[in-house]
Amino acid sequence: MRIRLAATTAAAATAAGTLIALTAVPAQATEYSSALKIRGVQYDAPGRDSNNCATGNTDEEYVTIKNYSSTKTVNLKGYWVEDAAGNYFEFTANHYLQPGDYVKLRGGHGTDSDAKNVVYRDNCNFLWNNDKDTIYLFKPAGSRADVHSYTKSGSDPDGNGYIKFHS
Repeated sequence: MRIRLAATTAAAATAAGTLIALTAVPAQATEYSSALKIRGVQYDAPGRDSNNCATGNTDEEYVTIKNYSSTKTVNLKGYWVEDAAGNYFEFTANHYLQPGDYVKLRGGHGTDSDAKNVVYRDNCNFLWNNDKDTIYLFKPAGSRADVHSYTKSGSDPDGNGYIKFHS
């Protein structure tokens, strides 16, 4: 989550003139009203990156989307995930997330499974950049459900290629 700084000015009159003090105050990060949130991202697949469909490791790169509602079941159909460059994946089939449930959207090819909480992009290209990127989650109507930016050096202190955004 990015923290933006907002400048606040305070003016005080003195005998010699006006003194202006600037104080940095952290602005609140945008929190979207959505049951679905990006829980985390494995932005750098373990090992050497290979997008070869037969032998590559794009299926080891994923984003986890969780339903944080305590009462509402959410159908992922029509939601989409996008990166900063505009590469995206849209959930075109029904995939229901019960309260507290999650799904891992993986690269590569595989069999989607509600039981195993996995959906495959059916694309062997990597979606997330290894150095930095922004992950957007959009609702079917086009409004944002969640967004997170990361940098390898600033967001992943243990260097394992995984970043957790929400618990």
